[in-house]
Parts: sequence; C-alpha cells; structure tokens
Amino acid sequence: MQVTKPRWQGTRLAVVLRWLAVAGSAALLAAGCGASSDSGSQADQQAGSPNLGHVHGLGINPADGQLYVASHHGLFLVTEQDRPEQIAGLTQDFMGFTVAGPDHFLASGHPGPQDPDLPPHLGLTESTDAGQTWQSVSLSGEVDFHALEAAHGAVYGYDSQSGQIMVSTDQHTWDRRAALSLADIAVSPAEPEIVLATTEQGPMQSTDGGNTFAPISDAPILVFVDWLAADRLLGVAPDGTVYASGDAGTSWTKQGTVSASPQAILAHGESDVYVATAEAIHRSSDNGKTFQVFQTLN
Repeated sequence: MQVTKPRWQGTRLAVVLRWLAVAGSAALLAAGCGASSDSGSQADQQAGSPNLGHVHGLGINPADGQLYVASHHGLFLVTEQDRPEQIAGLTQDFMGFTVAGPDHFLASGHPGPQDPDLPPHLGLTESTDAGQTWQSVSLSGEVDFHALEAAHGAVYGYDSQSGQIMVSTDQHTWDRRAALSLADIAVSPAEPEIVLATTEQGPMQSTDGGNTFAPISDAPILVFVDWLAADRLLGVAPDGTVYASGDAGTSWTKQGTVSASPQAILAHGESDVYVATAEAIHRSSDNGKTFQVFQTLN
C-alpha cells in the first residue's frame, strides 16, 4: 500500500506527545515545549534560561568533533567534562537542526526574546561559524521545519505548518512533496530518493524522494531515526529501546535501552550512538547495545 499526501492529522509535536503518552512522559515533554504552541514558554525565554529545555536535535561538528545540541532554549555545546554551554548567548527555539559540514549548520524554529521583530516561524536559517551567527536563507515567516536533513547536495525538511516534506537543491526554491503525520525523517546516504519517515503506524519508506510512502512490514514503532551509512540506520522507540538496521529498514535488530523516553538520536563514527532524554545525553560506543550517561542536563 502506498500513501500519497494523506489527510493531515496534526503537528509533529502532537504525534510525539501521543507516542510518549504510552511511555508515561508526555506531560514532561509538553512542559518543555508546550503542547499547544511550538514556541514554548514565553516566561522561560524571557528569563534567558541557560537550561536546554527540550532537546530537538543532535549533531557532531566535523570541524572540532564536538557535540552540538539544538534545544528549546538555544544551541548548546555539550562535552563530557563541562556543563552545557549556550552558543553565543542566543536563546532561540531550534525546532529543526542539522550539521551540513564543518562549522556549517542549518536550522529552523522560533525567535527568542532578543529578536522581537522576527516572524514566529524562521524558515530555513544558516550558520557558517558553528552557531555564533545566523542568517535567514529562505521561507522566513512561512515554514517551521521540525526535522531537517542535509544530504546529496540537497536539504530535506518537514514543515510542521503544512505537514509536508519539502526538498531544495539550492536552499531557496522548494519542492513540496508528501504530506503525512510523522515525528522524524532520515535520508539514505547511498540513494537520494530513499527517505524514511517515522509514523504512529511504524516506519514508512519512500523510493521517490519523499513524494509517496509505503509502510515497512514487521518494523518496530520508532520515534527518531538517524542514517549514517548505507548499512547503518539507527532508530529509537518511544520507550527508549534502540534498534539497528543494515538493510535500509527492511529488518531491525534490537540493541540496548536508555533509561527514559527519547528526544533525539544521533549515530557517529564507527559505533557511537547518542540518545537525548529529558535528564541526560546518553552515549553508546557499541552501536547502541549499552549506554552510559555522557552529560546530565538541566
């Protein structure tokens, strides 16, 4: 069965809240991001909280090998030794985030209290200095990407406003593709036309660049996914169980489990896996079989 632009059923946050309600953490997530507003708590933003709040994305900067965490309260540098450091003192809601290259980040979300004149939806923004400064690229005031991937010279995004996957090869002109209720997307490192989406019914796969999707039989329910290599696809379930696939999601192997409901996942290097929860960033050095706390949060 193929799914082509089905009836839109809610925002990405609503999807994740429904899934995590089963795992018992929906109330915590709602408090972090706001169940009815993607921009979250105005009081927290006005206070300029140095805490991360809810984690929206993870990325390793190839320039320095450091972990960057996109969150409800800004972009943070997170190391194992020191407390998370907010980059450039910028309190902004980074709803979508991806590392495109050395010191080259792409993001989307909502402005913080220091930018009252910016529109509520920032569209696609870009930093070429590891998050120190950001420039608007396109779709300002129009689009709110809740998932972003940079692959094959293109940007793939999931717009929470329309519920559509959007793709651009120049970051300025965009092709609107399938609309579906999802939590995360991942693009095959080997094939630009193969896109994976996590839905409440299970992972779905597109073989035409996100125009249509079909369910993957017998796959586990996953919330967040990351596709580092053709034979290394990682996903995490609502209860924190990590799964790995070496065949583009056709089959999955249960790995280990983190101690709380997930907020993001990242695969790195030969065998490293990072999973963010409300309490900590967890790291595995054996492809998700076992985890240790990398850094506590908040």
